[in-house]
Amino acid sequence: MSNSFPEEVLEHVFSFITSDKDRNVVSLVCKSWYEIERWCRKRIFVGNCYAMSPKMMIRRFPEVRSVELKGKPHFADFNLVPVGWGGYFYPWIYEMSRAYPWLEEIKLKRMVVTDESLELISKSFKNFKVLVLSSCEGFSTDGLAAIAANCRNLRKLDLRESEVEDLSGLWLSHFQDSCTSLESLNMSCLGSEVSFCALQRLVARSPKLKSLRLNRAVPLEKLSTLLCCAPQLVELGTGAYSAEHRSDVYSDLSDAFSRCKNLKELSGFWDVVPSYLPAFYPVCSKLTSLNLSYATIRSPDFTKIICLSPNLQRLWVLDYIEDTGLNALSLSCKDLRELRVFPSDPFVADANVALTEQGLVSVSDGCTKLQSILYFCRQMSNSALITIAQNRPNLTCFRLCILEPRAPDYTTFEPLDTGFGAIVNNCKNLQRLSLSGLLTDRAFEYIGAHGKKLEMLSIAFAGDSDLGLHYVLSGCDSLRKLEIRDCPFGDKALLANVSKLETMRSLWMSSCSVSLGACKLLSQRMPRLNVEVIDEMGNLDSRPDNCPVEKLYVYRTVAGPRNDMPSFVRTMYQNPAYKS
Repeated sequence: MSNSFPEEVLEHVFSFITSDKDRNVVSLVCKSWYEIERWCRKRIFVGNCYAMSPKMMIRRFPEVRSVELKGKPHFADFNLVPVGWGGYFYPWIYEMSRAYPWLEEIKLKRMVVTDESLELISKSFKNFKVLVLSSCEGFSTDGLAAIAANCRNLRKLDLRESEVEDLSGLWLSHFQDSCTSLESLNMSCLGSEVSFCALQRLVARSPKLKSLRLNRAVPLEKLSTLLCCAPQLVELGTGAYSAEHRSDVYSDLSDAFSRCKNLKELSGFWDVVPSYLPAFYPVCSKLTSLNLSYATIRSPDFTKIICLSPNLQRLWVLDYIEDTGLNALSLSCKDLRELRVFPSDPFVADANVALTEQGLVSVSDGCTKLQSILYFCRQMSNSALITIAQNRPNLTCFRLCILEPRAPDYTTFEPLDTGFGAIVNNCKNLQRLSLSGLLTDRAFEYIGAHGKKLEMLSIAFAGDSDLGLHYVLSGCDSLRKLEIRDCPFGDKALLANVSKLETMRSLWMSSCSVSLGACKLLSQRMPRLNVEVIDEMGNLDSRPDNCPVEKLYVYRTVAGPRNDMPSFVRTMYQNPAYKS
């Protein structure tokens, strides 16, 4: 059947298949489809930079234009992955610079990126357009200067949540005067000042600029100047929103916002002075996304903003919003799809912050399109979780973070098993779940029985025994990533479900009950897995097999053990097939 179509026709048909999963299935149909698909694949996503080698990727897909890589495990965001663990980008860019001269896009997450790597990008790809560095580290403004100077067709530079060494605020001045292609610039993570003159010139000569996210060093009084240069902005990160109140600054800011007719997304507002907030009220009615997770304003101000923003689809806020603000959200924002509520101080309870489970219940009742929740709170009850599950069976992501580990239902002092059981039972399309609070093995029995579409699960301070982990591994058919910390799960459940681990992308376990001997046995049984033991105390060779390991990271790979492991990381077993 496949031979009845010319290759050009099939290539055109394949171009409409954008899902990596679907393209992988297409490549398995027959040899000719495999060959056509490998030559016409333009975008590559590698969810673990150690799952394959750069040379393998290049050999399989020789005509790639866009590469997306992820490095460190997700728990790196919680400082559980030691410094120096790995995730280095240079081996990848070294090979790509030689094989992909027409590469246009690189997107990296949780990787170590050096200035040398950025300079290689800037000099290797003549039509380079997009660089996204999300939660990356290892580079400085000198590397950014090389990107600015040499990537003359750059459309997007996004440094979201990365750690950048600020050597000079003049890196923006390295953009060529002829560079007018910029469409998106995110420098919100930078700590020091940048040259405002260079920034203003760059914004003014970029007519296609749609997204601009400033860092907190850009003062409020200069924001209006930038807005006047780019009234076409769709996304804006404001930088610092603080200054001694001056009527002229307020007036200029209000006028500038009034001219921004296309603005849909707002973020920033560091150290906000509430008296300046009304200046951006004119754009609230059209906003679909609002990130106030850095704004220390109180509930009345939140409530005012929310009531003026009926079209919000995404809202990120601090717990200062309180139950009253969330109740206003449930009444005003019927199109809300995503809500994230972060703690203003995760270590100290503020008696003046009235945020409870009732605020989330209100949102689940009023916002019928809600699909994704991340909620930090200090108390929760089974009845609230059951109500949320019944109100919002369309949830695909539910991440609950109760700040006190192993906190029970505060009304009954019972475990939260039935509440989370209701979440996985009612929300049939749930793909991501984070658990917290007092949970027994019964909760994991519910998850294994009902979480059939669950792809990512994060567990902390929960469970009674190996049985909890067994329920999850044997029951969650679609599970790709499992993250566990401070749980009593050990050898028995791990070794009883070894075949499941090969269908997953990765398993992370820290401060659990897994022994060194079990890790050795797992690696011998499943040679296609890298079983890495991470122990900063070292001396693994002298420890008995019954010694518990500090951290375990297991992931599927076709490249074998990596060659950049620090001394505190040990791969338990090396398949002889990889040594040739």
